[in-house]
Amino acid sequence: MLNQYQDVFRCLQKHDVKYVVIGGIAAVLHGVPRATFDLDLLIEATEENATRLLQALLEAKLGTASLTTPDRLLENEITIFRDRLRIDVQTRTPGLDFESAWQRKQVMVHRQQEFFVLDVTDLIASKLAAAREIDLSDVRALEARPPQSERPT
Repeated sequence: MLNQYQDVFRCLQKHDVKYVVIGGIAAVLHGVPRATFDLDLLIEATEENATRLLQALLEAKLGTASLTTPDRLLENEITIFRDRLRIDVQTRTPGLDFESAWQRKQVMVHRQQEFFVLDVTDLIASKLAAAREIDLSDVRALEARPPQSERPT
């Protein structure tokens, strides 16, 4: 799953984009066994960060990033980039404040590439706020996980 986003994460880091992975992939990374087919990102909603994000997506060969502007991206709660990959970029999402989420983010590594993921407490809060059945199912699975100290490494 993460292999297909490796180049995207590399470009996000290279362009210093402030983002956290949220949604289904964040749930999987925190131990929820389920399938998901898109990458959900919550970004810092500033013009500078939106500009860096679009540059990073273009460098990662997501041509649909050329179809919008930083201003248009910031006008919407969510912008969907459907290309060789699907990436949903959110400027705000229920149950989360970006700055607080950024302070608590977790840095994860896949194949020597760092990327930023929503902290599990914030993930649960966002999924409770969304309140879709899949989100509530994820919350039940996240809450049923063994404590961090008892999980295998």
